[in-house]
Amino acid sequence: MVRLASERMLPVVAALVVLGASIVSLQPAAAQPTGDTSAAGSDVRLQVGGEIVDPERFTGADLDGAVSGPASEVLSDDSSAAPAESYADDGTIYKPVAVNTVVQDGKGLLQTYTVRAGDTLTGIASHYGVTMMTVWWANKLSSKDDLHVGQQLIIPPVNGLVVTVKDGDTLDSLATGYKVEAADIVAVNELDDPTLIIGQTLIVPGAVGAPIPTPKPKPRVTGTSGGSCNCSGPATYGGGTFTWPVSGGGNYISQYFHYGHYGLDIAADYGSTVRAAASGRVIFAGWKSNGGGYQVWISHGSGLYTTYNHMSSVAVSSGANVSAGTRVGRIGQSGWATGPHLHFEVWVGAVWNGGYRVNPLKYL
Repeated sequence: MVRLASERMLPVVAALVVLGASIVSLQPAAAQPTGDTSAAGSDVRLQVGGEIVDPERFTGADLDGAVSGPASEVLSDDSSAAPAESYADDGTIYKPVAVNTVVQDGKGLLQTYTVRAGDTLTGIASHYGVTMMTVWWANKLSSKDDLHVGQQLIIPPVNGLVVTVKDGDTLDSLATGYKVEAADIVAVNELDDPTLIIGQTLIVPGAVGAPIPTPKPKPRVTGTSGGSCNCSGPATYGGGTFTWPVSGGGNYISQYFHYGHYGLDIAADYGSTVRAAASGRVIFAGWKSNGGGYQVWISHGSGLYTTYNHMSSVAVSSGANVSAGTRVGRIGQSGWATGPHLHFEVWVGAVWNGGYRVNPLKYL
């Protein structure tokens, strides 16, 4: 009986042994930390740049976490999943870095304007809310007569200068040189990095450039003299409608009186006759560096004056008495002007000496 019981227990013991072995085989191996340089084996670490020396030491799962198997089986020669040889002998992965090559500067803040017939620098600048000199400096103009129809002008967003960074320039050196604040340069140009790069375009707000060179022209006048006089005009204005100041030449109004443009532009063929709008006395005839080029001023009495600007020549002299319709000059484009035209102004009060300009169409 005892022998029989022992023989019956043998299958049970064998089954228990097999079961125990199975349980042991299912237990996971001790994990090693990824990237731990003190652990055994060739674990993977991450490094930027470098070469790959052993593609067989990592699997497809190392590449994207999805595909398993040796790299030589997962990747073909033309695979784009990862380049061949992507880590060093110690298991360090070399990862390429995308470098941002975009340079922050003020170039994107600049606007452009295409010059049209009858435009003036002052009118263009006023339209964009900056000074005439800001436009002058931004476009590196050298003469008041530089403008021409179709020309592209750079228009800065604020008053100041547009500069290109040169070797050795820093924010502090630019700020010191132009007598402005470095923080203002950073703010206007929306810079995140204060480090400057050669060739970078910057707007320097509040900076001042060189003054406009004063020409020394030889006025082409048919009168005996130019310049101004201390003479006064009639005591009172006789009243009545003004005479249209341009005769012939297919003349037409090219720009009306408006904010920033305080006169009436009348385009006409070059050399067309410009005539006095009303009787009075000439108080200036010749060239002035105020943008008007060759010009004539007439006093009509009662504190009323007219000026005739951008002419190619003047035909009267200071102190001369003129009647309505008297030729005072010829159409041109001298001063800050594009295309031949007359810039006609009506002043209440002394011209450029306390007076103010009104819409000429009120009198024409």
